[in-house]
This record gives sequence, C-alpha cells and structure tokens, in this order.
Amino acid sequence: MNALKAWIQRYQLASLVLLAALLAVVLPLALDVFRLNLVGKYLTYAFVAIGLVMVWGYGGVLSLGQGVFFGLGGYAMAMFLKLEASDPVSTQIQSTPGIPDFMDWNQLTALPSFWVPFKSLPFALAAVVAVPTLLAWLISFAMFKRRVGGVYFAIITQAVALILTVLIIGQQGYTGGVNGMTDLKTLWGWDTRTDSAKVILYYVCVALLLGAIVLCRWIQTGKVGTLLLAMRDKEDRVRFSGYDVADFKIFTFCLAAALSGVGGALFTLQVGFMSPSFVGIVPSIEMVIYAAVGGRMSLVGAVYGTLLVNAGKTFFSESFPDLWLFLMAALFIGVTMAFPMGLAGLWESHIVPWWQGRREALRRAAVRPPAPPAAAAGNAAAAPATAPTGATGQGA
Repeated sequence: MNALKAWIQRYQLASLVLLAALLAVVLPLALDVFRLNLVGKYLTYAFVAIGLVMVWGYGGVLSLGQGVFFGLGGYAMAMFLKLEASDPVSTQIQSTPGIPDFMDWNQLTALPSFWVPFKSLPFALAAVVAVPTLLAWLISFAMFKRRVGGVYFAIITQAVALILTVLIIGQQGYTGGVNGMTDLKTLWGWDTRTDSAKVILYYVCVALLLGAIVLCRWIQTGKVGTLLLAMRDKEDRVRFSGYDVADFKIFTFCLAAALSGVGGALFTLQVGFMSPSFVGIVPSIEMVIYAAVGGRMSLVGAVYGTLLVNAGKTFFSESFPDLWLFLMAALFIGVTMAFPMGLAGLWESHIVPWWQGRREALRRAAVRPPAPPAAAAGNAAAAPATAPTGATGQGA
C-alpha cells in the first residue's frame, strides 16, 4: 500500500486524475457545444504551455517564439484540409479549378510542388510533428552548441517568430497571406463543423493532452529530468561531470516544439482556419504567460493557467469590451505578485498543508488517549469498598 502511494505521489497521478475528471466529465456536462468548443481551443494552447514547462521550468531555457511551432503544426494540417476543400467540383468557378482559392486569386495556374505531398493525410500528420521539430533542431543546434543561452536565446526566438510571420504574409500566393487558410470544412469527408464533430474533437484533444502530460512527467522522473534540473541550477557542474549539456537542451527544445505542433494541428481542426496571427511575437509571449500563471514547474498547473487566462480573456472581452485589456493586465500582475510560483505554488503552499493539517486533527480526535495510571489508581481508592455477602454473614 505504501509503495502504491509513493508511486502515485511520484507521478502526481492524483492531480492528473482530477484534471481528467474536470475536462472529460464536468465541463462536457456543464457547458453547451459552443462553450465546449471554446474550451477545446484553449486546450490546444495548453500543449504549448506544457512544452514551456519542460524547456523553461526544467531546462531553464526561456523561448519567446513557441508560436512559430504552434503555427507550423497548424499550417501543416490546414494545407491538407484546404486541398480537400479545393476539389475540382467545389472550385469549378475558378480560373484554375482544383487549387486553393487564394492561389487562384494570385494568378497561380498549378499547385506548387511542395503542396503536393499534403494531399496525403498520413504525410500531413507526420509533418505536424516533423516540421516544427526539424526547425527547432536547426535553431537549438546552432545556438546551444555555441553555448548561446539566456536572454540572447530568447531574443533569437523572437526574431524567428517575426521572420516567419513576415514570410507567411509576404508569400500570399502560397500561404494565404494575412488572411491565412480559411473555409476548412471536412477531414476525409467528415464534416468537422457539426456539433457531434466538435464534441469528438474536444475529447480527442483532451486524450492527447493527458497523454502529453504523462509523457512529460515520465521524462521528468527519469534521469533526463534530473539532469535538466541540474543543468538549470549548475550547468557547469553537469558539463564537468562529462555530460553534453547542449544535447539535453536540444532534446527538450525539440520536444516542446513537437508538442506545440500537435496543439496547432488540433487548433486548426477545431476552429477551422489558421492565420499568421498565431505565429508572431505577441501570441508567443501570451503562451509564456500561460505557463507562468499556472506554474512553470507544474505540467497540470500549466493547463489550469491556460484555461484561467483564456477564460478571463473571453469573459472580460464579452462583459467589458472597452476595458478588457486593462483587466487582463491586472489579472496577470495580480497572479504574479500574489502567487510567484503560479497556481501550482498556491496549491502546494496553502491547500495541501491545510488539508494535511485537517486530516491530522481528525485523526487525533478519532483516537482518544488512555487514562493516566495515577488517575486510574485514585479512582479505585475513592470507590466504596463492598464486602462479599458471605463474609458479612460470618461477621454477624
């Protein structure tokens, strides 16, 4: 029993079960399809927040360009969906039927060669993970092998986000430009706009998100997680111990990029479009805020932080359209000042000690201590002596 309890605590299964119950049972029962689809969109951002917990919280490397990998995964899925929506029958009114509408508007007469493989769904799914991971490997290999880190790495990732945004907008004939890729309707003939499809996609997102948390937690509890923490605190000591610090940083950064790409693909499926507004610097910084609010050392906390920030953004923008930006700023500042370790720090520093103290008090109240020996002897001496009936008769 103690071994099972230790295993549950080691992998934080209790908090994961609570999160799974909230996402898979409570929210679907409490929300309508429209709001549930909004929550599903929020959860796609949580993939990025989980990746930031690994690369920033455990690896000590702050990336301000995670929107790049989120956008690449989303565009990889959007390219397949756009090609499926651009069949010759649906685009027969175009000058060149069979190609996406934005290509026809920009006087392209044939499908570009790099678009052709995205007619295959397996290739598109592989590209969702492979393309962000490859770009992350190129960036991290070039930087970490030269021991570039800290604020310099953060600035470089911001520059990459800006470059990719300008590239996507500038190549309008190939990427859809500032409008992005819109009117994404079906996945292998399955209409993703129906209510039942939105519910199914929500549960797919929840299942993949929980799987990502389990994977990252497994890495954290292993040797790699221990080395990441050691590198974050004392990088030179790890290097002098014979480990190649750059390789571990590259691995973690690529893992975060792959998770972000999966989140971007799920976003495209649930929302039905992808645009460069999710690739730039501003969304990348917002994604860092998700991890900071939830707690940059907690995988489950990052999910709660993502839900809180995005739910606050939706509520404030709907209720206070003129003040919602100021209210969001107040939320960020207030949470950061009140809970420096995020929502996860609040749980560990306040709720868990309170619950443990309450359990201890209930246990002590349930077990009454035995009476002291001296008090028991005094009670026996004070009791009146009653002689046996037979002895009394003999004395008379």
